[in-house]
Amino acid sequence: MNKVKNVCIVDDDELFQFVMRQHFERLDLVERVQKFTDGEQALQFIKSHLDHPDELPDLILLDVNMPYMDGWQFLAEFVRLTIPAGKHIRVYILTSSTHESDLQRAREFPSLSGYLVKPIGKNMIRELLVGAEQL
Repeated sequence: MNKVKNVCIVDDDELFQFVMRQHFERLDLVERVQKFTDGEQALQFIKSHLDHPDELPDLILLDVNMPYMDGWQFLAEFVRLTIPAGKHIRVYILTSSTHESDLQRAREFPSLSGYLVKPIGKNMIRELLVGAEQL
């Protein structure tokens, strides 16, 4: 399996970010992991790299509950972006929320690749990376 070039973790929990980064490093399937503590930071990064598709993430793991710009606000803005032709970015909600209202809201974003509940293990991470690599 080839490595996924760019993975973006958008989560205000720095311990979770650290654990996910450790998983990625141990699996040795990702070239670069970028971490953002709120959706606004991640969105600004993506907007500033639209002219450089190789710098854009291949996979985004997005928390729902964050300060400043939460996951829902990020998604509302993200779906309006014009991603360069040939570049596909998979976005997964990765949250501790199991509220039905959040699950229903996720269905409002057809471009969302999935809704996963924390914690996830190495096997699930591997599956996400294999899916991102196949694009």
